Amino acid sequence: MQEFLSRTNSMKEMLTLLKSRAVHEMLREYPQADYYDKQDLIGCMQDLYSETKIPFILVIDEWDCIFREYKSETEAQKMYLDFLRDLLKDKGYISLCYMTGILPIKKYGTHSALNMFDEFSMTFQGALAQYVGFTESEVKDLCERYDMDFEETKKWYDGYYLEDVGSIYNPRSVVSAMRFKKFQYYWNQTETFEALRSYIDMNFEGLKDAVIDMMNGKNGITVNTRSFTNDMVTFHSKDDVLTLLVHLGYLGYRSDTEKVFIPNHEILNEYVTSISNSDWGEVSKALKNSHTALEAVWSCNEALVAKAAEEAHYESPYLQYNDENALSYTISLAFYVAHNYYTMIKELPTGKGRADIIYLPRKQFSDKPALLIELKWSKTTESALEQIKEKCYPKALKDYSGNILLVGINYDERTKEHSCKIEPYSL
Repeated sequence: MQEFLSRTNSMKEMLTLLKSRAVHEMLREYPQADYYDKQDLIGCMQDLYSETKIPFILVIDEWDCIFREYKSETEAQKMYLDFLRDLLKDKGYISLCYMTGILPIKKYGTHSALNMFDEFSMTFQGALAQYVGFTESEVKDLCERYDMDFEETKKWYDGYYLEDVGSIYNPRSVVSAMRFKKFQYYWNQTETFEALRSYIDMNFEGLKDAVIDMMNGKNGITVNTRSFTNDMVTFHSKDDVLTLLVHLGYLGYRSDTEKVFIPNHEILNEYVTSISNSDWGEVSKALKNSHTALEAVWSCNEALVAKAAEEAHYESPYLQYNDENALSYTISLAFYVAHNYYTMIKELPTGKGRADIIYLPRKQFSDKPALLIELKWSKTTESALEQIKEKCYPKALKDYSGNILLVGINYDERTKEHSCKIEPYSL
């Protein structure tokens, strides 16, 4: 379909070209058949079937490119769907039609013009689930063959959990990582962050809050996928937007819980990039400045860390800035770039309590110090560090042999100021 689109200026021209090309190939392959009207594709297919008794098998790749290229042209889309319906629906000359694309079949109101298909998508994979991407066993075999770290591969490219199959990996990114022997962002070579930004910037109630929740590690956001109308312009709620992002691969979806989530580190970076370049106020600013904030921690620049926390502090109806949980969200934003170097663990049990936030360096960044962060509300940074030591939080890292930084961050509700205390620690 993409080939015909690129050669025409209108839907009518495209369909005319497609029909004439198909008829031309039929006449070339079966010139002996008796065709009543050689300008009529459907008639020619029926004539050829009547004569040979051999039905057709049709394969249509990127069937939905019309809805991506003609996003707002509803009449063109209807013309295209009518063509497919007339060509395929209840036709005895069709044995099988196999169509691939990103979007499910477009609906007319509450009905589909093409309701004769068995449809498999990212919200219902059915029998095709294991073929959507690489399975866990396939990725383990590839990592062994190419001498690549499996756990790191999983962090970067896993996450599309499908029922009855389990983990599904982004195949293109895995192949690229194996070929180039490097974990990096391969997704943005096929998509741009502007595509994601245009959707997450939509002004639907709860949409931005849901995205921030998922970026901060929430396991899933409940979504109703059934209201989605299967195009890229008709949205009535945040659920419709999130459902489209599932089909585009920007979100994973679990059908057993009906929840969406950001699947892996590679896709998470797309959200960070998009929001950093969007108008999300202090959230955008915090993400842009997060590398500076993290470097300030590494260099024990307490004043700069406190300033970064101040800049990341934001108010919204969703998150009232009035407890340590809210402060935890702020710190997660301030140090967001740490996801590139660390595995973040919140509320880790330590035997005598729970450490608020621990950043544990990933294998290839073993030169970075582990960060053990304790948060306080209207108390002192000194009391934060004292609690870390008194409750033996560092013992949770007993199997870790690198450097450790203890970080205490306090928010004074009276003065509205953040403060920070950083101290190197040895086990």
